[in-house]
Amino acid sequence: MIKTAEYVSLGHPDKIADYITSYILDRLIEQDDATRYAVEVMVKDNTVVLGGEICSKVQNAPYEEYVKASLREIGYDERYADIWGNKAIDVRQVKVLNLIGNQSCEIAQGVKNDGWGDQGVFVGYACKGEEYLNRELFLARKLNRALYKKARQSNNLGLDIKTQITIDDSGHILTAIVAIPMLQPENMYTYVSEVLDETPEQIIVNGAGDYSTHSSIADCGITGRKLAVDFYSTACAIGGGSPWTKDASKADLTLNLYARRLAVDNLADNDEIWVYLSSCIGKSELPSAVLKYRKGDIWGERNLTVESRPSMLVKKLGLNKPVYAALCRNGLV
Repeated sequence: MIKTAEYVSLGHPDKIADYITSYILDRLIEQDDATRYAVEVMVKDNTVVLGGEICSKVQNAPYEEYVKASLREIGYDERYADIWGNKAIDVRQVKVLNLIGNQSCEIAQGVKNDGWGDQGVFVGYACKGEEYLNRELFLARKLNRALYKKARQSNNLGLDIKTQITIDDSGHILTAIVAIPMLQPENMYTYVSEVLDETPEQIIVNGAGDYSTHSSIADCGITGRKLAVDFYSTACAIGGGSPWTKDASKADLTLNLYARRLAVDNLADNDEIWVYLSSCIGKSELPSAVLKYRKGDIWGERNLTVESRPSMLVKKLGLNKPVYAALCRNGLV
Protein backbone atom coordinates (compact mmCIF):
# COMPACT_ATOMS: atom_id res chain seq x y z
CA MET A 1 0.00 0.00 0.00
CA ILE A 2 1.37 3.41 -0.97
CA LYS A 3 1.20 5.96 1.87
CA THR A 4 1.62 9.74 1.84
CA ALA A 5 1.93 12.38 4.58
CA GLU A 6 2.41 16.14 4.58
CA TYR A 7 4.00 18.50 7.08
CA VAL A 8 4.22 22.29 7.30
CA SER A 9 6.63 24.56 9.12
CA LEU A 10 5.92 27.00 11.92
CA GLY A 11 6.29 29.73 9.30
CA HIS A 12 3.21 28.54 7.39
CA PRO A 13 0.32 31.03 7.78
CA ASP A 14 -1.96 28.56 9.58
CA LYS A 15 0.82 27.59 11.98
CA ILE A 16 1.62 31.28 12.54
CA ALA A 17 -1.97 31.61 13.77
CA ASP A 18 -1.65 28.51 15.97
CA TYR A 19 1.60 29.76 17.48
CA ILE A 20 0.31 33.25 18.21
CA THR A 21 -2.60 31.97 20.31
CA SER A 22 -0.36 29.42 22.09
CA TYR A 23 2.16 32.14 22.90
CA ILE A 24 -0.53 34.44 24.31
CA LEU A 25 -1.89 31.62 26.49
CA ASP A 26 1.61 31.05 27.91
CA ARG A 27 1.94 34.69 28.87
CA LEU A 28 -1.43 34.65 30.66
CA ILE A 29 -0.70 31.37 32.48
CA GLU A 30 2.59 32.84 33.72
CA GLN A 31 0.50 35.41 35.57
CA ASP A 32 -2.57 33.30 36.39
CA ASP A 33 -2.38 29.50 36.04
CA ALA A 34 -6.17 29.29 36.41
CA THR A 35 -6.69 31.23 33.16
CA ARG A 36 -9.55 29.88 31.03
CA TYR A 37 -8.85 30.51 27.38
CA ALA A 38 -10.37 29.93 23.94
CA VAL A 39 -8.91 32.30 21.34
CA GLU A 40 -8.84 31.84 17.57
CA VAL A 41 -6.48 33.79 15.33
CA MET A 42 -6.61 34.89 11.69
CA VAL A 43 -3.56 36.37 9.97
CA LYS A 44 -3.80 38.14 6.61
CA ASP A 45 -1.14 40.46 5.19
CA ASN A 46 0.10 42.41 8.24
CA THR A 47 -3.16 42.24 10.19
CA VAL A 48 -3.77 39.77 13.03
CA VAL A 49 -7.33 39.21 14.27
CA LEU A 50 -7.87 37.76 17.77
CA GLY A 51 -11.32 36.40 18.55
CA GLY A 52 -12.62 34.32 21.45
CA GLU A 53 -13.18 34.22 25.18
CA ILE A 54 -10.90 34.53 28.20
CA CYS A 55 -11.52 34.30 31.94
CA SER A 56 -8.40 35.40 33.83
CA LYS A 57 -7.09 37.61 36.60
CA VAL A 58 -4.83 39.22 34.00
CA GLN A 59 -6.26 42.55 32.97
CA ASN A 60 -5.27 44.77 30.04
CA ALA A 61 -2.80 42.28 28.60
CA PRO A 62 -0.55 43.82 25.89
CA TYR A 63 -1.86 41.59 23.09
CA GLU A 64 -0.13 43.47 20.26
CA GLU A 65 3.20 43.08 22.07
CA TYR A 66 2.53 39.35 22.52
CA VAL A 67 1.66 38.93 18.86
CA LYS A 68 4.85 40.60 17.69
CA ALA A 69 6.98 38.65 20.16
CA SER A 70 5.50 35.38 18.88
CA LEU A 71 6.27 36.36 15.28
CA ARG A 72 9.87 37.07 16.21
CA GLU A 73 10.15 33.65 17.85
CA ILE A 74 8.95 32.02 14.64
CA GLY A 75 11.64 33.91 12.76
CA TYR A 76 9.59 36.71 11.23
CA ASP A 77 11.68 39.38 12.94
CA GLU A 78 13.10 42.71 11.80
CA ARG A 79 16.07 41.07 10.07
CA TYR A 80 13.72 38.86 8.10
CA ALA A 81 11.60 41.86 7.11
CA ASP A 82 14.71 43.67 5.86
CA ILE A 83 15.57 40.69 3.63
CA TRP A 84 12.11 39.91 2.26
CA GLY A 85 10.41 43.33 2.26
CA ASN A 86 6.78 43.17 1.13
CA LYS A 87 7.08 39.49 0.17
CA ALA A 88 6.42 38.29 3.74
CA ILE A 89 4.73 39.41 6.94
CA ASP A 90 6.54 42.42 8.43
CA VAL A 91 6.56 42.50 12.24
CA ARG A 92 7.15 46.27 12.13
CA GLN A 93 3.85 46.86 10.32
CA VAL A 94 1.64 44.35 12.14
CA LYS A 95 -1.68 45.63 13.46
CA VAL A 96 -3.87 43.65 15.89
CA LEU A 97 -7.67 43.62 15.93
CA ASN A 98 -8.78 42.42 19.37
CA LEU A 99 -12.23 40.77 19.48
CA ILE A 100 -11.71 38.85 22.74
CA GLY A 101 -14.63 38.68 25.19
CA ASN A 102 -15.41 36.98 28.50
CA GLN A 103 -15.96 33.23 28.87
CA SER A 104 -19.49 32.06 29.71
CA CYS A 105 -20.03 31.93 33.47
CA GLU A 106 -22.03 28.69 33.04
CA ILE A 107 -19.01 26.94 31.48
CA ALA A 108 -16.74 28.39 34.15
CA GLN A 109 -19.02 26.95 36.85
CA GLY A 110 -18.63 23.42 35.48
CA VAL A 111 -14.86 23.79 35.23
CA LYS A 112 -14.61 24.97 38.83
CA ASN A 113 -16.27 21.72 39.86
CA ASP A 114 -13.46 19.80 38.12
CA GLY A 115 -15.51 19.07 35.03
CA TRP A 116 -14.35 19.28 31.44
CA GLY A 117 -14.96 22.58 29.67
CA ASP A 118 -16.25 20.92 26.52
CA GLN A 119 -17.48 17.65 25.07
CA GLY A 120 -15.77 15.71 22.31
CA VAL A 121 -13.99 12.58 21.12
CA PHE A 122 -10.19 12.38 21.19
CA VAL A 123 -7.81 9.94 19.53
CA GLY A 124 -4.23 8.88 20.22
CA TYR A 125 -2.03 6.72 18.01
CA ALA A 126 1.31 4.91 18.24
CA CYS A 127 3.06 2.38 16.02
CA LYS A 128 6.37 0.63 15.71
CA GLY A 129 8.98 2.92 14.20
CA GLU A 130 10.96 6.05 14.93
CA GLU A 131 9.22 8.23 17.52
CA TYR A 132 6.35 5.71 17.41
CA LEU A 133 5.07 7.42 14.26
CA ASN A 134 4.03 6.18 10.84
CA ARG A 135 7.13 6.38 8.62
CA GLU A 136 5.72 8.72 5.98
CA LEU A 137 4.79 11.33 8.59
CA PHE A 138 8.06 10.92 10.48
CA LEU A 139 10.04 11.58 7.26
CA ALA A 140 7.86 14.52 6.15
CA ARG A 141 8.33 16.10 9.58
CA LYS A 142 12.08 15.35 9.69
CA LEU A 143 12.62 16.98 6.29
CA ASN A 144 10.45 19.96 7.12
CA ARG A 145 12.21 20.67 10.39
CA ALA A 146 15.62 20.47 8.73
CA LEU A 147 14.56 22.89 6.00
CA TYR A 148 13.05 25.28 8.56
CA LYS A 149 16.30 25.26 10.55
CA LYS A 150 18.26 25.87 7.34
CA ALA A 151 15.94 28.73 6.35
CA ARG A 152 16.31 30.38 9.77
CA GLN A 153 20.03 30.78 8.98
CA SER A 154 19.61 31.71 5.31
CA ASN A 155 19.34 34.99 3.46
CA ASN A 156 17.68 33.23 0.52
CA LEU A 157 15.22 30.62 1.83
CA GLY A 158 11.86 31.53 3.35
CA LEU A 159 10.22 30.10 6.49
CA ASP A 160 6.87 29.11 4.93
CA ILE A 161 7.68 25.48 4.07
CA LYS A 162 5.62 22.43 3.10
CA THR A 163 6.96 18.90 2.68
CA GLN A 164 5.28 15.71 1.50
CA ILE A 165 6.56 12.13 1.48
CA THR A 166 5.17 9.10 -0.36
CA ILE A 167 6.46 5.61 0.52
CA ASP A 168 5.75 2.06 -0.66
CA ASP A 169 5.07 -1.11 1.35
CA SER A 170 8.74 -1.59 2.16
CA GLY A 171 9.11 1.98 3.46
CA HIS A 172 11.17 3.07 0.45
CA ILE A 173 10.62 6.73 -0.48
CA LEU A 174 8.92 7.05 -3.84
CA THR A 175 8.45 10.82 -3.88
CA ALA A 176 9.63 13.76 -1.77
CA ILE A 177 7.96 17.09 -2.43
CA VAL A 178 9.18 20.43 -1.08
CA ALA A 179 7.61 23.88 -1.34
CA ILE A 180 9.90 26.63 -0.05
CA PRO A 181 10.19 30.35 -0.93
CA MET A 182 13.44 31.49 -2.56
CA LEU A 183 14.77 34.90 -3.49
CA GLN A 184 17.20 33.23 -5.90
CA PRO A 185 17.02 29.66 -7.30
CA GLU A 186 18.85 27.17 -5.11
CA ASN A 187 19.56 23.47 -5.73
CA MET A 188 17.92 21.53 -2.87
CA TYR A 189 18.01 18.00 -4.29
CA THR A 190 21.21 16.76 -2.66
CA TYR A 191 20.22 18.31 0.66
CA VAL A 192 16.83 16.55 0.62
CA SER A 193 18.47 13.16 0.09
CA GLU A 194 21.01 13.80 2.83
CA VAL A 195 18.32 14.70 5.36
CA LEU A 196 16.23 11.65 4.48
CA ASP A 197 19.26 9.31 4.47
CA GLU A 198 17.91 7.96 1.19
CA THR A 199 17.58 9.15 -2.38
CA PRO A 200 13.89 9.15 -3.29
CA GLU A 201 12.89 7.91 -6.72
CA GLN A 202 11.54 11.40 -7.38
CA ILE A 203 12.26 14.76 -5.74
CA ILE A 204 10.09 17.74 -6.59
CA VAL A 205 11.07 21.21 -5.37
CA ASN A 206 8.53 23.97 -6.01
CA GLY A 207 6.45 22.03 -8.49
CA ALA A 208 4.72 25.13 -9.87
CA GLY A 209 8.01 27.02 -10.19
CA ASP A 210 10.14 29.08 -7.81
CA TYR A 211 8.33 31.74 -5.79
CA SER A 212 9.17 34.39 -3.21
CA THR A 213 5.95 35.93 -1.84
CA HIS A 214 4.83 33.88 1.14
CA SER A 215 3.43 33.75 4.70
CA SER A 216 0.27 35.80 5.30
CA ILE A 217 1.07 38.03 2.32
CA ALA A 218 0.42 35.12 -0.04
CA ASP A 219 -2.18 33.26 2.03
CA CYS A 220 -4.63 33.73 4.90
CA GLY A 221 -3.70 31.84 8.07
CA ILE A 222 -6.36 30.54 10.46
CA THR A 223 -6.04 28.44 13.62
CA GLY A 224 -6.90 24.76 13.48
CA ARG A 225 -6.54 24.18 9.74
CA LYS A 226 -3.55 21.85 9.97
CA LEU A 227 -4.97 19.10 12.16
CA ALA A 228 -3.71 16.26 9.93
CA VAL A 229 -0.24 17.77 10.27
CA ASP A 230 -0.58 18.27 14.03
CA PHE A 231 -1.74 14.70 14.61
CA TYR A 232 -1.10 11.50 12.61
CA SER A 233 -1.86 12.29 8.97
CA THR A 234 -4.02 9.51 7.46
CA ALA A 235 -2.84 6.79 9.88
CA CYS A 236 -5.49 7.71 12.42
CA ALA A 237 -8.82 9.49 12.75
CA ILE A 238 -8.59 13.04 14.09
CA GLY A 239 -10.49 13.67 17.30
CA GLY A 240 -11.48 16.88 19.01
CA GLY A 241 -10.76 20.37 17.76
CA SER A 242 -7.54 22.31 17.43
CA PRO A 243 -5.26 21.66 20.41
CA TRP A 244 -3.58 25.06 20.16
CA THR A 245 -6.39 27.53 20.82
CA LYS A 246 -7.60 26.55 24.30
CA ASP A 247 -6.48 26.02 27.87
CA ALA A 248 -6.19 22.52 29.30
CA SER A 249 -9.73 22.42 30.77
CA LYS A 250 -11.28 22.38 27.29
CA ALA A 251 -9.90 18.85 26.57
CA ASP A 252 -8.87 19.50 22.95
CA LEU A 253 -5.23 19.56 24.01
CA THR A 254 -5.34 17.58 27.25
CA LEU A 255 -7.24 14.49 26.14
CA ASN A 256 -5.57 14.34 22.72
CA LEU A 257 -2.19 14.50 24.45
CA TYR A 258 -3.27 11.95 27.06
CA ALA A 259 -4.59 9.59 24.38
CA ARG A 260 -1.20 9.70 22.65
CA ARG A 261 0.60 8.93 25.93
CA LEU A 262 -1.74 6.00 26.55
CA ALA A 263 -1.17 4.69 23.03
CA VAL A 264 2.62 4.79 23.45
CA ASP A 265 2.43 3.24 26.92
CA ASN A 266 0.33 0.34 25.63
CA LEU A 267 2.24 -0.32 22.39
CA ALA A 268 4.47 -3.10 23.84
CA ASP A 269 4.87 -5.74 21.11
CA ASN A 270 1.85 -4.60 19.10
CA ASP A 271 2.27 -3.05 15.66
CA GLU A 272 -0.27 -0.27 16.15
CA ILE A 273 -2.39 1.16 18.95
CA TRP A 274 -5.37 3.51 18.80
CA VAL A 275 -6.85 5.08 21.95
CA TYR A 276 -10.28 6.74 21.87
CA LEU A 277 -11.40 8.98 24.74
CA SER A 278 -14.55 11.09 25.09
CA SER A 279 -15.58 13.87 27.47
CA CYS A 280 -18.77 15.55 28.64
CA ILE A 281 -18.96 19.26 29.44
CA GLY A 282 -19.18 19.90 33.18
CA LYS A 283 -18.40 16.26 34.09
CA SER A 284 -15.06 14.78 35.16
CA GLU A 285 -15.89 11.17 34.22
CA LEU A 286 -15.17 10.10 30.65
CA PRO A 287 -18.15 8.49 28.89
CA SER A 288 -15.75 6.16 27.09
CA ALA A 289 -12.11 5.08 27.00
CA VAL A 290 -11.30 2.39 24.44
CA LEU A 291 -8.04 0.89 23.19
CA LYS A 292 -7.77 -0.82 19.79
CA TYR A 293 -4.69 -2.75 18.72
CA ARG A 294 -3.18 -4.54 15.75
CA LYS A 295 -0.47 -7.21 15.92
CA GLY A 296 0.15 -8.63 12.49
CA ASP A 297 -3.22 -9.82 11.24
CA ILE A 298 -4.72 -9.93 14.74
CA TRP A 299 -7.01 -7.05 15.73
CA GLY A 300 -8.69 -6.45 19.05
CA GLU A 301 -10.03 -3.86 21.45
CA ARG A 302 -10.73 -3.40 25.13
CA ASN A 303 -12.03 -0.76 27.51
CA LEU A 304 -9.49 1.27 29.47
CA THR A 305 -9.62 2.39 33.08
CA VAL A 306 -7.92 5.78 33.14
CA GLU A 307 -7.54 8.90 35.25
CA SER A 308 -10.23 11.30 34.06
CA ARG A 309 -10.33 14.31 36.40
CA PRO A 310 -9.18 17.44 34.57
CA SER A 311 -7.24 18.75 37.58
CA MET A 312 -5.21 15.55 37.86
CA LEU A 313 -4.51 15.25 34.14
CA VAL A 314 -3.50 18.90 33.85
CA LYS A 315 -1.00 18.36 36.66
CA LYS A 316 0.16 14.98 35.29
CA LEU A 317 0.83 16.45 31.83
CA GLY A 318 2.29 19.74 33.13
CA LEU A 319 -0.36 21.83 31.41
CA ASN A 320 -0.72 24.31 34.27
CA LYS A 321 2.58 25.83 33.12
CA PRO A 322 3.50 27.97 30.09
CA VAL A 323 4.27 25.02 27.80
CA TYR A 324 1.76 25.68 25.03
CA ALA A 325 4.03 27.47 22.57
CA ALA A 326 6.64 24.71 22.92
CA LEU A 327 3.97 22.07 22.29
CA CYS A 328 2.74 23.97 19.25
CA ARG A 329 6.31 24.26 17.93
CA ASN A 330 7.28 20.63 18.53
CA GLY A 331 3.95 18.82 18.23
CA LEU A 332 1.86 16.57 20.42
CA VAL A 333 3.85 13.50 19.41
